[in-house]
Amino acid sequence: MGRKGKNPSFDQIVAQLRAQGFEAASHSGAAKAVQISKNGVAAVIAPSGAGKGEGSAAGMVIMPGVLVRGEIARLLDRGYQKFLKTFQFELPATAQQLEAIHTFTEEMNLVTGTMGLYNESLGTTSDLYEYDRLRGREAPQPPAACPWELTAGH
Repeated sequence: MGRKGKNPSFDQIVAQLRAQGFEAASHSGAAKAVQISKNGVAAVIAPSGAGKGEGSAAGMVIMPGVLVRGEIARLLDRGYQKFLKTFQFELPATAQQLEAIHTFTEEMNLVTGTMGLYNESLGTTSDLYEYDRLRGREAPQPPAACPWELTAGH
């Protein structure tokens, strides 16, 4: 069954987010982009067509992440641990931070009308995946030396 009612404009969505306790500030990353923050977590949204969220008047330009010294940290998954990655720092993510990102994302999806996906409902999804066992597999390894073959000089 489809949603009933009007689709709100971008400005109406920002006003609804403010009414729900979110803070909104202009962001220089994209045209008419707004940084939305609440409880130490932030994301950047812009009018539809600029990011994720095609069914809504607002799309995500920068996915939700914890604010670290005024910068939105990306969530990095290394298989055994999730990390918060900024241009300067890489910090281990705590359970409280992951829960805050998850709650923030769910509240944003509710207000903006963005469809939530099943894997996102199970927990926090990462922006980057960098598993240690896969590191270095891209470069071909030199062939192993065969001691039984003759080489130049023998």
